[in-house]
Amino acid sequence: MSKAELLAELPKLSSRERRELVEAVFDLEAEAGLLHDCDRRADERFLMLDALEAEHGQTQSS
Repeated sequence: MSKAELLAELPKLSSRERRELVEAVFDLEAEAGLLHDCDRRADERFLMLDALEAEHGQTQSS
């Protein structure tokens, strides 16, 4: 399968399936540990941002 074919199929996958592919690609890289650490930190920051946005939404509606 060509790169163009792979890219064309990505939008058809679920978010979870795309996430699994990203993890598989990370595992192939020489810096796999660093990439996984960066990904984990990004997830943590997004969760913090989500919590702040939810908190802000609650204070706005009160």
